[in-house]
Amino acid sequence: MGQSNQPNAPPSQHHLRYREIRKVTLIGSAIDLLLAILKLLFGWLGQSQALIADGIHSLSDLATDVMVIYAAKHASKEADQGHPYGHGRFETIATILLGGTLILVAIGIAWDATLRLFEPTSLLSPGWLALSIAALSVILKEAIYQYTAHAAKRLRSRMLHANAWHSRTDAISSIFVIIGISGAMLGLNYLDAIAAIAVAIMIAKVGADLVWQSAQELTDAALDQEQVKAIEKCITNISSVCNLHMLRTRRMGGDALVDVHIQVEPYLSVSEGHQISEVVRTTLISQFDEINDVMVHIDPEDDEHTRPNTALPLRGEVEKILRVAWENEPESAHITRILLHYFNGEIVVEITLPLKILANNQDSATVNQRFSKVTAQVHYLASVNIYYQETP
Repeated sequence: MGQSNQPNAPPSQHHLRYREIRKVTLIGSAIDLLLAILKLLFGWLGQSQALIADGIHSLSDLATDVMVIYAAKHASKEADQGHPYGHGRFETIATILLGGTLILVAIGIAWDATLRLFEPTSLLSPGWLALSIAALSVILKEAIYQYTAHAAKRLRSRMLHANAWHSRTDAISSIFVIIGISGAMLGLNYLDAIAAIAVAIMIAKVGADLVWQSAQELTDAALDQEQVKAIEKCITNISSVCNLHMLRTRRMGGDALVDVHIQVEPYLSVSEGHQISEVVRTTLISQFDEINDVMVHIDPEDDEHTRPNTALPLRGEVEKILRVAWENEPESAHITRILLHYFNGEIVVEITLPLKILANNQDSATVNQRFSKVTAQVHYLASVNIYYQETP
């Protein structure tokens, strides 16, 4: 399950995915760094508190980029003995840490802007220079969003998609900055500080959303109802699936995991039941990009609403009871196969006898009646069905 140690072994799909995420994120990081420097520099030169706050927001984007690369590197490791479900939760933990950091940054920005509002002499007076940088930020950050979001969709990375939206919040915050600077240029200097508070609120909202969503994942919260309903519909559309129950979903980093019980015709063979489960598994993985693994449990009946079979004995004990009960039946020595079917807290027994037994003027109904007497002796035996087969 682990990565190959051979020097010439081709990179795994997880490693290729990590390299793509790293490439996209590094490009975004370069632009984030450039924007952060420009905003902080020209916010100071242009006397725009809101632009300085927006520069700090861009630095938070840069921190996000670093976190994404780090988390993606560890999350790309193959499943191993210690982490049989993979390492996707590294992304989750990193996201919670990042969200907490964003909330702290937002509190600092809002606190400083609030102090300036109550000290009019400390309010800054931004001009055209600051306004131009803010406008440039809107254009570049929206470009980063489009590029990263496209890559996130292609790579099926929820973490990268979240980072793309983080870039878009920077573009939106820059719009607030433009409003604040424009108001300050018209003589309403306090609008710049108010815009800084608005930016801080937006940063805090992003941080809180990241923490909440990741906390939900750590507690194995289910996928949203629309996704669950789509999964249910996909399963029930598969032929040979009679019904489903106990459908459970959860997230693991960028992937979704599914557990489900499907009900099939009760007298199917084990191999056919297994084949149906494999079709369900592969269909879900191919139809839903997020789904990475599916565990399918085959049920011959709806065990949510029927008597449980867990108290019933297994084959060894049942066969022993049957042999004792049939020891005086001469045909029992010729039984070629015994099948047991567990339904609704009882066992249905099927036995196969050679067809030649009926050649001795024996009535099949009489034979069946004699063998069925055991059901009166053993409470959990529902019935005995006899089938005859030609033998060589």
